[in-house]
Amino acid sequence: MSDLAHPLWIEPWPLVLASGSASRAEMLRNAGIPIEVSPADLDERTIEAPLIEAKASPGDVALALAMAKAEAISLRFPNRLVLGADQVLAAGHEYFVKPSGLAAARTQLLRLRDREHGLFSAGALAVNGRTEETVVSEARLTMRPFSEEFLDRYLAVAGNKVTTTVGGYMLEQEGIHLFDSIKGDFHVILGLPLLPLLAVLRRRGLLLE
Repeated sequence: MSDLAHPLWIEPWPLVLASGSASRAEMLRNAGIPIEVSPADLDERTIEAPLIEAKASPGDVALALAMAKAEAISLRFPNRLVLGADQVLAAGHEYFVKPSGLAAARTQLLRLRDREHGLFSAGALAVNGRTEETVVSEARLTMRPFSEEFLDRYLAVAGNKVTTTVGGYMLEQEGIHLFDSIKGDFHVILGLPLLPLLAVLRRRGLLLE
């Protein structure tokens, strides 16, 4: 399903979003970017495994995933601009993925407790199977030393929503209670480097200057 045109958007066709993330779609729509959602169905672990083994930076891993999504979906939409996006969470040299269930989320949050971690959000713009633009941004977050009683109550309130995010939390909801400090753009934390992306779209003549 695609959106109607917006006064700030010059391109006659909506931007194709190669992601099923509701928060990414909402951010783009709130910014006046009409989108057509077409999620990429890729084996992300297979893509990222050799990069992690080769000690690629978290930003490079996120970017590789975003590029793979954008390029795959752009082959289905000839001559259309497609945005792929992904996010990687790393604490030191340890990478984290979306927890498979509440028990996995509990284990993951205990590992992140009282530690700083980075969220690396990447976006890639592709046309006809080839990436033409990329953006990557990082946010730094420090979890507080919460009690296990708090964690159990948090998980009971948040429920299965925690399995939909790489960190096991939704910062815009109850997940904010997990943190002591946050450094970075809120859009990056939600999964999209929106400000640099808008700058690229303006430079390409798709948005009004």
